[in-house]
Amino acid sequence: MKVVRIVPWVLLAVAACAVLFFATRPADDGDSVDARVQRVTAELRCVECQGLSVADSNASTSEAIRNDVRERIEAGESDAEIRQFYVETYGESILMHPTADGISLFVWLVPLLAFGLGAGLVVWTLIRWRGGRRRHATAEDRAIVDALRDEQ
Repeated sequence: MKVVRIVPWVLLAVAACAVLFFATRPADDGDSVDARVQRVTAELRCVECQGLSVADSNASTSEAIRNDVRERIEAGESDAEIRQFYVETYGESILMHPTADGISLFVWLVPLLAFGLGAGLVVWTLIRWRGGRRRHATAEDRAIVDALRDEQ
């Protein structure tokens, strides 16, 4: 009987995960040069600015990188080759979203593990709280209450 009560919650969780998955996927902008320049430069961090991508920055270095990316695309380089060139030149910090391997994988997984442990602890606490035994008043408890009533 408890399984029947859990099914709607499981379906809701699956639906929420599906919505998050499809909502966070990048839109397919096609394979035009402008779309590729936008896509690649949006993945590269501006070397002068704090927290801006090359695509969003107006800095002179960002403009130079945008022009260089355009030239590389027109020369036939793939997006991965262009990103790799900039990683080799500036290091992993040039990427807006670092790769998930090595120590970076650990950094990506720690918040997920913390959330999972916290959610598990909440569920475990709620199950334990809900399933706890109710304590009933003993004859001694009733006598104490009756004595207090008589005093009033």
